[in-house]
Amino acid sequence: METIGKRISENRKRKNIKQDELAEMLCVSPQAVSKWENDLSCPDISLLPKLSKILGISVDELLSGKQESSVVFVPEENRKDIKDMMFRIVVNSSEGDKVRVNIPCAIVKIALDCGMEMPQISGNDSVNSALKNLDLAKIFEMVEKGVIGNLVEVESHEGDVISIFVE
Repeated sequence: METIGKRISENRKRKNIKQDELAEMLCVSPQAVSKWENDLSCPDISLLPKLSKILGISVDELLSGKQESSVVFVPEENRKDIKDMMFRIVVNSSEGDKVRVNIPCAIVKIALDCGMEMPQISGNDSVNSALKNLDLAKIFEMVEKGVIGNLVEVESHEGDVISIFVE
């Protein structure tokens, strides 16, 4: 059975990070990292998000060892009706602002059929520039063919991150 300690060790080595470097990044002792990797103790729960980010994996993957697919193809017989799905745009600005837009997919389809384009986020030129280059019609075409999940993630030149999910 693979343990959290083994996952920390394997992912740390994969990222070419030494134990003492990881300890410094997390403000813990090198002995603490060694204890985690030897399954003598576990990291404090408050460290898990930062540890996961450093290792380049999700907290779920760190804890369970199961890698979650962010994009899934759903066979036609198992697909939800478009009217039961949500289209989500998430913007995390480099300045700490968060914008969440949740729109029923049926409304997105109507808007696309009417010729509407990607929405503009008031006052953020960096985000608007990144959104302008996304072809919403092509993204929605993928959804209609059964692709769901975290379909797009774009980082602007200013460090703003825009994600588009369909669920």
